[in-house]
Amino acid sequence: MTQSITKPSLIIPPLENGDQLTRFEFERRYDKMPHLKKAELIEGIVYMGSPLRIEQHGNPHAYMIGWLVQYEAGTPGVQSGDNCTVRLDPENEPQPDALLRIKNGGQSIISDDGYVEGAPELIVEIAASTVSIDLHDKLKAYRRNQVQEYLVWRFYDSEFDWFRLKEGKYIKLEPDEKGIIKSEIYPGLWLDLLALLSGNLAQVLEVLQQGMATEEHQNFLKHLSR
Repeated sequence: MTQSITKPSLIIPPLENGDQLTRFEFERRYDKMPHLKKAELIEGIVYMGSPLRIEQHGNPHAYMIGWLVQYEAGTPGVQSGDNCTVRLDPENEPQPDALLRIKNGGQSIISDDGYVEGAPELIVEIAASTVSIDLHDKLKAYRRNQVQEYLVWRFYDSEFDWFRLKEGKYIKLEPDEKGIIKSEIYPGLWLDLLALLSGNLAQVLEVLQQGMATEEHQNFLKHLSR
């Protein structure tokens, strides 16, 4: 009687910081680690998140999400996202802290399996300081993939960078005489920089409402409805 030989099942290795993988292999390993909350593929290298402190990350993150969600509530046709995976290109699959995309006719789509594919018009990252990957390899990947506006809140530096893509380069937008930075992609998306950095969320949201009451925002709503 001939005995059948059972081949051992293929073991899928876990993700490790510093792994150099294709996006396909990154997703395959990530799917097998349901306990893992955050991992990103940036320029072909795996980066896995460390525990996050509330003052340095959790609360600033919440401010940005609240700001974008309020804009979405008053701007049908756009969609915000919190820590969702973005398939940018074969070597980049980040999980940005926040994003804002145009749902119909924008740069990105939603794949059949529910992921953002392509570059959202706006991405936000909460970074520690200028040494963060957010201002180096990740910035390069976002720029190359045409993320139109890239916002980085550098908590330890008490600084906020708002980059606008122009002619293939990121140009830093500066606040106006009232200390307000205004999006060039999303009319009415205004940010009171001093209020944000001082923790005055009420003022941040009040200024946003002022932006959304402008004629430019009303015209944007008409454009989105078409």
